[in-house]
Amino acid sequence: MIIGNIKVQTPIILAPMAGVTDYPFRVLCKEMGAGIVYSEFVSAEGIIRENTKTLDMIHFKEIERPIGIQIFGNNPKIMGQAAKYVTEKFKPDILDINYGCPVPKITKKGGGSAALKDLCLMDEITSAVVESTPTNIPVTVKMRAGWDKNSIIIPKVGQRLQKIGIKAITLHPRTTQQRYTGKANWNYITQLKEACSIPIIGNGDVKTVDDMLKMFNETGCDAVMVGRVAQGNPWFFYEATTKLKGEQNYVPPTLNDVIDICTRHFNLLLESRGEKIGTNLMRKHFGNYVRGFPKAASFRKSLVTAPTLDDMKIALKEFKNFVLTLER
Repeated sequence: MIIGNIKVQTPIILAPMAGVTDYPFRVLCKEMGAGIVYSEFVSAEGIIRENTKTLDMIHFKEIERPIGIQIFGNNPKIMGQAAKYVTEKFKPDILDINYGCPVPKITKKGGGSAALKDLCLMDEITSAVVESTPTNIPVTVKMRAGWDKNSIIIPKVGQRLQKIGIKAITLHPRTTQQRYTGKANWNYITQLKEACSIPIIGNGDVKTVDDMLKMFNETGCDAVMVGRVAQGNPWFFYEATTKLKGEQNYVPPTLNDVIDICTRHFNLLLESRGEKIGTNLMRKHFGNYVRGFPKAASFRKSLVTAPTLDDMKIALKEFKNFVLTLER
């Protein structure tokens, strides 16, 4: 797949996820075979104010390329300024506009998928970002099918965005009002693919590698973007890549593999975010990694509720010893 002038080796992409797709998680998924990784979505206003917390979310390392930075906002001028700042200072491979976030605290301010209610505003924001971004950095969009079931804007909006200069569209085929409930209607991905000549990336209800293959086959999409299925399971990208190549040599991770990646993830968080933030962020990751085996609930509780770094390390060591006992 080619997005603008960016060649994507593997059409399996890590979705931007708030509070999840920071550097440690992105690099683990990249090493497992993710074709593109995305930052957490960041506020355009925070960018132009040079808010330290916001800018920290954008920093990345060369090993992560190709990487996309995703921005959101409701003001075309500010979005344009943010696009210019990000592309000049950080030089990502892709700049993505968030028209997909359904969370009320974002949409009530006109950001995320709120733009789906006003296509003229969507045009203005998109144009401002495209015009402010160097031509060698493709601008892409991640969006939903519409605000509600009575205002589906797929596939017509695809041609509209393509005409403005968008180089690829990721579609999560639910409405904003659905949030993450109900079933994603993959038929909208098919319709969007048939209406556009730019790459279309499918997203939504991919819970297994078989789901991924089914999405490719049913929709004709150019790539599949996954989010929640990769949490605690960066091996998803390795398994997916193996299946796409038609190889049969994929071996699921052992519990020892899980503890090794879990420990590495923890150490990367401590190195990049410090003790206080790193330990707090790791709690949810422990919850995702430690599952599906005898006594998992007990070890998960010990890790998630450990009050200090030392307590976490002790709980992690106990988990490691348990795994070694099982594998003897």
